[in-house]
Amino acid sequence: MPSNLSQNSNVRLSRMWPRALFHSKEGKEFLEKNLNEAGVYVLYRGDQPYYIGKTDKTLFRRLKTHALRPNARRYNCWDYFCAFGIPDASDRGTIEAILFSAMPTANSSRPKIERIKLDRDAARRVNNVQAWILTGKDDSSGEGSPENVEDED
Repeated sequence: MPSNLSQNSNVRLSRMWPRALFHSKEGKEFLEKNLNEAGVYVLYRGDQPYYIGKTDKTLFRRLKTHALRPNARRYNCWDYFCAFGIPDASDRGTIEAILFSAMPTANSSRPKIERIKLDRDAARRVNNVQAWILTGKDDSSGEGSPENVEDED
């Protein structure tokens, strides 16, 4: 492990934040402000880790793709997330490896249903349903192109 990791006070943790925050304008503004650096994240289905990822872009941008793009691979599979803002790229790799070791079942589940690409109208409708399920309100995220998945891994 890099020697500076334990001394790095710049690592920021966002713990078990609800995915529902992405479905409102206020929630997206809060997340954009607080997830404005690169890092490592864990998507949860209930209290079980589902997927571990890292990004060199902002955590907000990467998580927004998972949350608001119905064509994204993990769109329907999670409801909470943890995020670690980690400025140093080598530390991100180390933390991701530690999380993989600590949570070996994360990233191992694969959907058994074939994915169907949605067009823009269908993707907006799915986001609206997802917002209703998570928040009880219409989606007000303002996501302009929910059918695009530029950050798919």
